[in-house]
Amino acid sequence: MSEPRRLLLVNGPNLNLLGTREPAVYGPATLADVEKLTAEVAAALGYEVRALQSNHEGVLIDAVHAAREDCAGIIINPGGLTHTSVALRDALTGVGMPFAEVHISDVYAREKFRHFSYLDDVAAVRVVGKGIDGYADAVRELVALLDG
Repeated sequence: MSEPRRLLLVNGPNLNLLGTREPAVYGPATLADVEKLTAEVAAALGYEVRALQSNHEGVLIDAVHAAREDCAGIIINPGGLTHTSVALRDALTGVGMPFAEVHISDVYAREKFRHFSYLDDVAAVRVVGKGIDGYADAVRELVALLDG
């Protein structure tokens, strides 16, 4: 049986507000733009993308668990859960597949509490502060890792 050629794209709390939430910080792009860009870059590399956004931690954790069935890797922007969720970290490490952590804004140029990530030491790829183009970079880097 061949390895799955699918990536799970997970966007956490408040990312459904992209395009209208603090455009000076996050830019004008919408979540639909993020999903389209991610899918296009992945397709060019021979992967498909399943996308999910939720404002609920448990829904995100369930999606990460389900990815074991048919995904090769995960791209995640955990939003505010970056700084608070040990449970999301445990889910990502527990499924045993590489993941990329993405942040649209430069979290290190923002409030001090945003400088800490529960994921940064376990993420295979980390992209911070490149706007939505960071998702494209994350796909390319994760696929390069997966394809060896």
